[in-house]
Amino acid sequence: MKNRRSLRINGHSHLLPYPEEIPAFMKEKEIFWVDDERKYMLQKNWKRPVTDSSFFLDEKLEWMERNQLDHAVVLNLSQLYGNGLRVEEMKKALRFQNDFNARVQHDHPSKFTCGFVVHPGFVRSALWEIERCVEELDMRLLCLPTHYMDSIGTWRCIFDEENEPIFELANQYNLAVEIHPYDGEKFIKLENTAWRFHLIWMLAQCADAYHFLTLNGYPDKYPNMRVCFAHGGQLAQINLGRRIQGFDGRPDLFKGKVHPRKSVGHPNIFFDTLVHDTGSLKLLVENQKPQQIIMGLDDPYPLGEMESDSQSSYPGKILDLAVERNILTSEQCTAIWDDNIIRWLCGKDKDAQEKLLKRILN
Repeated sequence: MKNRRSLRINGHSHLLPYPEEIPAFMKEKEIFWVDDERKYMLQKNWKRPVTDSSFFLDEKLEWMERNQLDHAVVLNLSQLYGNGLRVEEMKKALRFQNDFNARVQHDHPSKFTCGFVVHPGFVRSALWEIERCVEELDMRLLCLPTHYMDSIGTWRCIFDEENEPIFELANQYNLAVEIHPYDGEKFIKLENTAWRFHLIWMLAQCADAYHFLTLNGYPDKYPNMRVCFAHGGQLAQINLGRRIQGFDGRPDLFKGKVHPRKSVGHPNIFFDTLVHDTGSLKLLVENQKPQQIIMGLDDPYPLGEMESDSQSSYPGKILDLAVERNILTSEQCTAIWDDNIIRWLCGKDKDAQEKLLKRILN
C-alpha cells in the first residue's frame, strides 16, 4: 500500500486464555489450566506465576494501546506443544490452542495475527491440522518447537528429514514458520535450577535447530517457507564460526549436507530482536543483516521486553539503544518494526501483503 504510515508490529507475543475459556478436560487431565484468580498457569507438577495482566486479551489490548503497538503476532503457548501426552489428549489440546488463536484473530483482525501448532511426531495428523488451520481458519503462521518427542519416545530436532512432508506443505501454502524452544528439562539431564533451561538451554536449542535447517538446505529447498527463530537464535550467532570450521575440518561428518555459510543472511531466515543487549544485537546485525531481523517483545513474560524499573526496560528499548550506539539506523529500525515482519509473514506474495496491511489498517 503506497503512502501508508509506518507500523509498530510486535512479531513475538503470547496470550493466555481466561480460566473459564479452558476446557474442563485440560484441568482434569492436568494438561494445562489457569487458576480462577488468574495468578498461576499450571500443569501436572508445574506452575508458573502470571506476572502481568497483559497475559489476557482485554488487558493485552490496553497494554498495546499504551505502548503504541499497532499489531501483534501471537504464537502458541509453549506449554501446549503436546510432548509426552497420549495421542488423543495431545490432539484435543493442540486443537483447543489453535481454535483459541483462530478466534482471537477472527475477532480482532486489526490487532492480531495468530499462529497454530502441530505435533511433528505424528506427521499425517500434523498435515491434516495444517490443512484445517489454513483452509478453514485462515491462519498463515505455523508454530513449531525446536525439539519434540517422537512416537517411540525419542527426542528429535524439528528439522529432522522425517518432517519434510510438513515443510513441503508449508511451502505449498506460503507459510511463515516460527521456531521456539521449550521442554529442554525433559531431555537434557540436568537439575532444573537457577532457571538454567530458560537462560541457557533454550538458546542452545535454537542454535541446534538452526544448525539442521541450514545443513539440510531447507531455505532453498522450500523457497516459499520463511523461518523465524525466537530470541534472536542467540547462540547460533556466536556459534557460526565454530560450525564453519567444523564443516571445513571434518567434511566426512557432513556428506550430502550444505555448507553453513550458504544460509548466512538468507532471505528466508529471520530472527527476532529479543537478545537483551546491544552487543548481541550488533552480532546479529553483522551476521544476518538488518533486513532479516524482526521486532520481538516476547510479552508478557518477564524475559520479554516489558516495562520494568528493575530491568530498566520498556518495549522497543533495544532498538532505541541500537540507534544511539550506531548499530542500526532509524530507517532500519522502522523496517524491523514493519516491512521485515510483513515479508516474514507474507513472503513475496503481494496480494497476501495487501490483505494483511488492509486488515491491520482497518
